[in-house]
Amino acid sequence: MRHNNSPTPALLAGLILTLVTVAAYSWYVTAQISGLRRLQTELTDRYRRDSLQLLRIQSDLNELGLAMRDMVDREERYPLIAWSAQFEGIRLGLEDALAREDAIGLARQTPEQRAYLATSFAQFWNAVDRMFALALAGQEDEARAQVRASLQARQGALSTAVARLLIGNNEGEAQTAQQVQDIYGDVQRQAYWFLAATLTVIVMTSLYLIRSNRRLFARLATLSDERRNLAQTLIATRESTLREIARELHDELGQILTAIGSMVGRAGAHLPEASHVRGELREIGDVAQTALDSVRGLSQTLHPSILEELGLASTVDWYLSTVKSQLGLDVTLETTGSVVPVDADRAIHVYRVLQEALSNVARHAGRSRATARLRFSPATLVLEIEDAGQGLDLRTAPRGLGLVTMRERAALLGGTIAFLRTGEGGLLVRLSVPL
Repeated sequence: MRHNNSPTPALLAGLILTLVTVAAYSWYVTAQISGLRRLQTELTDRYRRDSLQLLRIQSDLNELGLAMRDMVDREERYPLIAWSAQFEGIRLGLEDALAREDAIGLARQTPEQRAYLATSFAQFWNAVDRMFALALAGQEDEARAQVRASLQARQGALSTAVARLLIGNNEGEAQTAQQVQDIYGDVQRQAYWFLAATLTVIVMTSLYLIRSNRRLFARLATLSDERRNLAQTLIATRESTLREIARELHDELGQILTAIGSMVGRAGAHLPEASHVRGELREIGDVAQTALDSVRGLSQTLHPSILEELGLASTVDWYLSTVKSQLGLDVTLETTGSVVPVDADRAIHVYRVLQEALSNVARHAGRSRATARLRFSPATLVLEIEDAGQGLDLRTAPRGLGLVTMRERAALLGGTIAFLRTGEGGLLVRLSVPL
């Protein structure tokens, strides 16, 4: 039964959700900041321009006030009509400033205030026109009296109204600054909330990933143990089977062939020396002896009984002497250190690694020569098989049982096995076994 416990779908969903959330929040923050910039740019600029026009109006009103003071307070009085040109210039400037200020339309004025300002200016200029009409008619005293009684008061009221508008603009700028600060505060709070939520999602995802990884690694460890146990069982079963087959070949078939040779020899001894039957029996005996030698050689190949009799070093030496005929390889053996006895149960695995490594050399190296090394020390046995050919590329090599079996045998012995590239481009197999 197949179990699909992969965390990938959940992690992918969490990643997509996180990315969507980040994108949405980024769009929101960008929109907020863009709106804030527009608000700052538009309102601040319009307040500034409106304040400039109001200051211009206030300056013109102050100029009117100074002119009217000179008209009534100077000891050497000039005819009032002489100020008509100055008043006309100020009037044009005020009308232009008022028109510009009204076009901006951002001053904090109610409709009543706007109506009052327009009416006050209209009444002021009507009074100015009447004052100059009286002066033109030669009624200087009446005209100056009107300046004192009406025009100066109206000018003061207009200056006060404009000053209030300036104060209102200052208040508006302060409110705009407060709005900006509020928006900044909202964005900052939301950023903190988003950061907290993102960190929460990351922590939850990490915990889920850790939990899933622990489960997966536990499952992998279990599967690895099961695979190693199965491999070791298969290896043990194989060695047991080969041992039984080798014993049957050596004992049963070998004894039969030995008996056949003996019987043929005895039968030939009863025949005359010149008999052609005796020659044929001798040929049969030679064939039986050849078959017996082949059976014994095959028995030793399947499970070398000389491991128990002569030890690992002698068995390796014997096997390498047969490799030329079996695999077509010339193998040089180098033995260093004092030979240490190795028990047969461990020695058979070293022997099988040697067999598999030389088989790989014959199949993949493209050379007919190789070197085998046995290094003995009191605590460790090292077996090396090196070829100077093209070697076996472990990245592209088929995943056969040979390499897996060599690794499992090394694990059974509690040792290590390494597959290394040599300077000549060949492959070096190094098995290290604790004794």
